[in-house]
Amino acid sequence: MKQDVRILLLGEPKVGKTSLIMSLVGEEFPEEVPLRAEEITIPADVTPEKVPTHIVDYSEREQTDEVLKQEIIKANVVCVVYDVTKEDTIDKIKTKWIPLVNGEAEKGNKVPIILVGNKSDLRSGSSMETILPIMNQFPEIETCVECSAKNLKNISELFYYAQKAVLHPTAPLYDPEDKQLKPLCVQALSRIFCISDQDNDRILSDAELNCFQKCCFGNPLAPQALEDVKTVVWKNTSDGVQDNGLTLNGFLFLNTLFIQRGRHETTWTILRKFGYDDTLELTDNYLYPELRVPMSCSTELNHLGHQFLQRLFDKYDEDKDSALSPSELRNLFSVFPYMPWGAEVYTAVPTTDEGYISYQGYLCQWTLSAYLDIHRCLEYLGYLGYPILTEQESQTTAVTVTREKEVDLEKGQTQRSVFLCKVIGPRGTGKTAFLQAFVGQNAARKGSPSSAFSPYTINMVKVSNQDKYLILYEVDVETAFLKASDASCDVACLMYDSSDPHSFEYCASIYKQHYMESNIPCVLVASKVDLPEVKQLHGMNPAEFCYKHRLPPPLPFSSLSLDSTSKTIYTKLAWAAAYPHLNGSDMSNTSFWLRVTLGSAVVAVLGFAIYRAFARQK
Repeated sequence: MKQDVRILLLGEPKVGKTSLIMSLVGEEFPEEVPLRAEEITIPADVTPEKVPTHIVDYSEREQTDEVLKQEIIKANVVCVVYDVTKEDTIDKIKTKWIPLVNGEAEKGNKVPIILVGNKSDLRSGSSMETILPIMNQFPEIETCVECSAKNLKNISELFYYAQKAVLHPTAPLYDPEDKQLKPLCVQALSRIFCISDQDNDRILSDAELNCFQKCCFGNPLAPQALEDVKTVVWKNTSDGVQDNGLTLNGFLFLNTLFIQRGRHETTWTILRKFGYDDTLELTDNYLYPELRVPMSCSTELNHLGHQFLQRLFDKYDEDKDSALSPSELRNLFSVFPYMPWGAEVYTAVPTTDEGYISYQGYLCQWTLSAYLDIHRCLEYLGYLGYPILTEQESQTTAVTVTREKEVDLEKGQTQRSVFLCKVIGPRGTGKTAFLQAFVGQNAARKGSPSSAFSPYTINMVKVSNQDKYLILYEVDVETAFLKASDASCDVACLMYDSSDPHSFEYCASIYKQHYMESNIPCVLVASKVDLPEVKQLHGMNPAEFCYKHRLPPPLPFSSLSLDSTSKTIYTKLAWAAAYPHLNGSDMSNTSFWLRVTLGSAVVAVLGFAIYRAFARQK
């Protein structure tokens, strides 16, 4: 909504433009009237809409055509004043003043006009019969007000309507020539209807209508008023009321009716409550509320965010199979101007046997979005109507900013529930298969090139009997060494191919360059253990390297046999991320990893892995 309103008064000489302004300000008819009144600013606290209002007079005798042109450009609304007792001043409205104001303006960009019939005290009847054809000819005319500067009749109303034409404009909402809502208005109101339809039955029930009414206007409708609204819609539309509720067509008709009856402010109140500006775009303030995230902090969805997302999932899971099919997902995101989740989401999160996004996968994807790009996540929540449906000030209440990682290290514990693991290794090591196995998918069966997979996967893991989210990110290694920014994470997974003699050398160099002196825990993974193991061409074998640097021994992984040994790796990565203060100390001890593995009920397999590693060290 505009922060101030500029009203320009135009019209033939002697029609009473200056008298109208002076009567408004002085609250009495002036005995002496100057040729032109000085510009007047009415403070916000004395205007109906609480917006500062500037009123500008025009005198043909005192001002040039160039000055007039500039004033028209600056004006938000123009009041064309005529004398109700003089027909020639009425004729000049269509022959002179409206062409002067909007002659070169394109449709949709015209300045709103208020017709003002002054000196009504000198005429017994009304001029409206003459004015109505002019109003029908020029759709930019908002209304006509007959008034009298002499006896102060309708003076305040005149300026109220002028202010209203600016703050609640007709042009973005309604096409008076076609007598229907404009496409952008239909689109915005359709989104609002969809958000307000909380059970997704395509009908606004009495309860949903009252929630909507309370949200937008502060109070629910009385039962009789609710019935009256539905009766009006039912009488005027064939499909506006269904099962005693309001359909989308009924909702659109109701807003059309508001506008046709001059109650634009009702529709604008609704639109602005749901985040729209005067161009019917969602405002940046609504979509991108300010959230400060210090460098070493991360962002996670909190209980409010999870509650909202759960309700949303339940709303659109129409067949109640605890998964979202592609059509259900499209319906969920129908309130967006674009589809936010692409095909890569199906390789990033757990899915059902049918390939649908499970509830767990759904929460995982939202968690990934909040961690990687919180501002985009806030935008998504805005489109979905989070602040409206939860009655919160903004989407930021759905998010927790974690404390600095340095504090976690100092205190020896973390409050985080989301951890990032970077999977690093030479090409051909099997990193993509490792990521896909984490979400229960087999990369080989997909039959797709690695470029078709998301570089991220995310899933839930148990750490100390608590659900945590682990994000795996496959670092795309084009050069021999990583950039420093590529190495930053909560835990590093250095993966080498146990069947390739040159593979471990790369991991050893990465460790020495980026992780040896850091606080980031590292876990080595030996991939392709289903193939014959070969000696690594490095100064020492992997087990010796780990022992020297106080790292846990390499963990075996094979994408061909996802047994408990392979699956335990993900739990161990999450534990290492959750307890970074143990890096280089307890993490290399057998007892630490036994505690981790006990939590996953795979003690026997882990014992074998540790035994094999330590046997090589002797």
